[in-house]
Amino acid sequence: MRFSSLIPDFIPLLGYLDDVVIVPVGIVAAVALIPTHLMAEFREKAERQADRPTSRFAAVIVVIVWLAVVLMAGAITWHYLTR
Repeated sequence: MRFSSLIPDFIPLLGYLDDVVIVPVGIVAAVALIPTHLMAEFREKAERQADRPTSRFAAVIVVIVWLAVVLMAGAITWHYLTR
């Protein structure tokens, strides 16, 4: 259940327009509520983690697994639809 919308989404244009306004305002409010010393600490930690090594091999394995799952789902769907 979503509570971020003041106007229901099925109302053309206005339903999504309030989401476009409410979400950024909520993000700005949440960031403003974080104490400055904590924000500095979080940014420092994020900077350290950005320098961590990444594994292209692991990324390739994940992509291969996802492709295999999608192909298997497609093959199973094709099999049942063409009976």
